[in-house]
Parts: sequence; C-alpha cells; structure tokens
Amino acid sequence: MRCAMTGEPETMLGPSIEVAIAGQDQLGETPLWCERNARLYWLDIERPKLQAFDPSTGAVERWSFNASYLGSHALTQCGKHLLALDTALHVFDRTTGDTQLLAQVEAETENRLNDGRCDAKGRFWVGTMDNALHRPNGALYRVDGAEVSPPIMNGIIVSNGIAFSPAGDRMYFTDTRRHQSWSFRFDPEAGTITDRHLFADYAQTGERPDGACVDVDGCLWTAFFAGGKIVRYTPEGAIDRKIALPVTNPTCLCFGGSDFKTLYITTSRKFLSAQQLAAEPLAGSVLAIEGAGQGLPENRFALPQTDHTDPTHIGGKL
Repeated sequence: MRCAMTGEPETMLGPSIEVAIAGQDQLGETPLWCERNARLYWLDIERPKLQAFDPSTGAVERWSFNASYLGSHALTQCGKHLLALDTALHVFDRTTGDTQLLAQVEAETENRLNDGRCDAKGRFWVGTMDNALHRPNGALYRVDGAEVSPPIMNGIIVSNGIAFSPAGDRMYFTDTRRHQSWSFRFDPEAGTITDRHLFADYAQTGERPDGACVDVDGCLWTAFFAGGKIVRYTPEGAIDRKIALPVTNPTCLCFGGSDFKTLYITTSRKFLSAQQLAAEPLAGSVLAIEGAGQGLPENRFALPQTDHTDPTHIGGKL
C-alpha cells in the first residue's frame, strides 16, 4: 500500500501490534509455525533455548541446551526438530529429550551456525557467521540428509534472511553486516542456485536487514535489526510496506495461526543499554500483527532414512 499524498510506502503503527509472548530473550530468533500441533516455535540464540507457544492456552514450553549458541532450527517431516548448535546440526526429540548429532558443518572455529531454512525437497540451507561480526569468514551450505555440501557461497560476515519463493524458483539470502540482500534463481530438483543479483542494498546507510519470510503473494518480509521496523518487498525488490515497531531490535518473522494470517516477530535485548531496556519493556518479547498478510506452511527437513547415531542428552526441559 502506498500513501496517495507522497507515493511512499505506507507505515503501519502501534495499534495493530500485539504482544504474543512477553519475554526477555537475549537474542530471540527464527519463529516457525507448526500447523500440525498449532504451535509457534522460536529460539533464544545466546541463551540456547528452543521455545514453544500454544496460542489457544497461552502456555509456553522451553528446552535448554549445553552449547554456546543455537543459531537456527527447522521442523522435520517426522515431527522432530533440527537444531543448529554451535557449528553442528543435531536432531532433537522434544518428547524424550534425546539429541543426536546429524552432521558437523564446520570445524570448531570462531564461526557459528546462524540462519537456516528448508527448501521444498526437504534440504536445509544454512549459513555460518563470524562471532566477531566483522570478518568475512562465513559460508552458505546445503544439507541433504546427513550430507553437507562444500561451501556454496563464501566471504560472508553474518548469514541471514534465507527464504524461498512460493513457486520454489527463487532463493533469497542476506549478509546483515554487509547490509545487502541477494536473489538467486533456484533449481528445486538439482538444489542449486544461479544468477545472483543484488535485491536490496543498504551499504551506504548501514541498515541491517536480518531474518526474513515470504508470503503467499511472493513478497519478502524482512526484519531490520537496530532499525525498529519490518519491511515488505515485492518480488521485483520495491518496498511496498513498512511497519514501525515498539522495539529497536526485531530479528525475524513468520506467518502462523490457523489461516497463516498472524505475523509473529521475534525481538532481541542484545546491544541495548540499561536506559534503552528501561524504555523498551517489550524488547525480547514475541510480537504479533493480525491481517498484515498471509503466509505459507514451512518446508520440513527430510531426515536420513537410516540413523546410526547414539542419542545424547545435551538438552533438557526448563
């Protein structure tokens, strides 16, 4: 929507924004809606927790993990969870608490796993990032079962914003600390990306595009860390909607609810001073907006047919 007076993207303000889950996540991230059990799952990366919210009752469950970071996650076809803990991928059974190592993506380095998302064939695309937030040490990988591809893209500072178009023919990817997002042609059968081109460029302003999702219209929604807003882009890269938020650090977003018309937004307390935290009581909470658009079910990770790993207990319910 555009303002008739100026032609600028319409900005939607506070009255449409609700608090879905009041919380204090240090680095809340990666909300995913599970339509099978009508739950929202999301993470606290730096206090490694998987969290689940039942909107019908308001109940929240949390599982903690013995790791430094929980960078991203995915729903799986069998109902378990794929977790990106530090530099390795694990499969977590929420019922038993068992956590199994699936694949080591990188050796233990000064990197960690960050944003990830599944394509329609059940492959997990995940990137690494520099923990110091300034060195181009990260890379993008494709995980097919337990097989990790060689680096598909190198020179990344902070991997983010992985999303796929509804038709499955385009993939988006962001490097938050390069302040740029790209679009690729995606071959769903081969699982390859080609024809990289710049989709959104904030290198001059220093704005930080972070997590992203795609709606039924093929538009890309992006959260802006340290920017206090979310933005919707048309498939051509034009901004057609901005929504101002009551927090400085939105991190990621997804559509959920029975009709996928609730937009959930995770937020962070990271880098905020005591004065800023006092002024932003919702920092670290999960926000919700009704009627901003409509999303699609998440693709699910396809676990290997045979799993010979032994279960460990690096996680537990809080």
